[in-house]
Amino acid sequence: MNFYERALALKEETVANRRYLHSNAEVGLHMPIAKAYVMDKLKEYGLEPKECGEGVTATLGNGNGKVLLLRADMDALPMCEESGLDFASQNGCAHTCGHDCHAAMLLTAAKMLKESENEIEGTVKFMFQPAEETFEGSANMIENGILENPKVDAALGYHVAGGKMPCGIFMYNNASTMMFSSDGFRIHIKGKGSHGAYPQNSIDPINIACHTHINLQELIARESNPEHACVLTIGQLQAGTAQNIIPETAMLAGTIRTNKPEARELLVRRMNEVAVKTAEVFGGTAEVEKLPGVPPLICDPTFTNEIVKYMMKAGIPGATPYPGIVASASEDFAMVAEKVPSAFMYISAGYLDERGAAPAHNPKAQFNEDALPQGAAWLAHCAVRWLQEHK
Repeated sequence: MNFYERALALKEETVANRRYLHSNAEVGLHMPIAKAYVMDKLKEYGLEPKECGEGVTATLGNGNGKVLLLRADMDALPMCEESGLDFASQNGCAHTCGHDCHAAMLLTAAKMLKESENEIEGTVKFMFQPAEETFEGSANMIENGILENPKVDAALGYHVAGGKMPCGIFMYNNASTMMFSSDGFRIHIKGKGSHGAYPQNSIDPINIACHTHINLQELIARESNPEHACVLTIGQLQAGTAQNIIPETAMLAGTIRTNKPEARELLVRRMNEVAVKTAEVFGGTAEVEKLPGVPPLICDPTFTNEIVKYMMKAGIPGATPYPGIVASASEDFAMVAEKVPSAFMYISAGYLDERGAAPAHNPKAQFNEDALPQGAAWLAHCAVRWLQEHK
């Protein structure tokens, strides 16, 4: 099958799937609308989907040989949409990162692969994942066996990229870390409250929080290896209710991002130690709450090079590889890539006019639907070719 020609013929259906998910945006782990829609569509296409934790999976192929996982996330962001599109979400959640596009592309890929199942010399396994934005979805599906029964040999994931880029570009990294790790945390500080006129009777948690913030910056300045990329950000400081009262508690929240596993281990461990010990110096206490996190996204070089080769031979006009991309943002697919050889690609879905002005995670973000048949065709074509070459 010429998957790109077939994907173009199915574009209207792919767009309809995308717009349904877009208009009914959901966030987090529990996504009943998206889950039901994806399962219904897979059944319509002749597959037998089943729940895998909070996500959806299905398989097709001849059941022999290798198993390739194709992954798409489905969740949105907790923000109001301002795109002006007639199918915009109205429920306070918005697909401003393009995950609706990912799910729609994978649905169409599943339909095409089912239509050409006799060409598949192995097994294709589908992973429709919730909660990428909160770094909970991959872990949930891995815990519920997405990489087992049948055991996955390799995994491929795509992410659309908006902005002012024409469709056809695909970005990847086959040599080093592609995206940073992320470890979120909250530091709960407990002191002793008092009237602001009598600070000697207090243990000021705001003072502890300020010193903690300063001390954490020294981890980057004096303890991190300068050859590693490391970012420590405090995005929240909450304390107090009145200007003349020293409160009992304060809270700091932030993230640690790195491009190396060893840098991640150092910073997470020392963040905990600095928070606890700084509070002790001033007579208070601190408890660190860890939020869901992900490792650095490191793609398998050999598998990535194979996927690039297949993508260039998929017959998509203007296909342009862009190697060596590095981003300090993070990606939940890293948890899959940590366990099986994986490739992750950004495929351009932008506009060269004013529609490309807003970046991802912006309430005005828009994504070019011309990229949908490209992504669907690439997914299907790469799956068939890799399984043929690794039978």
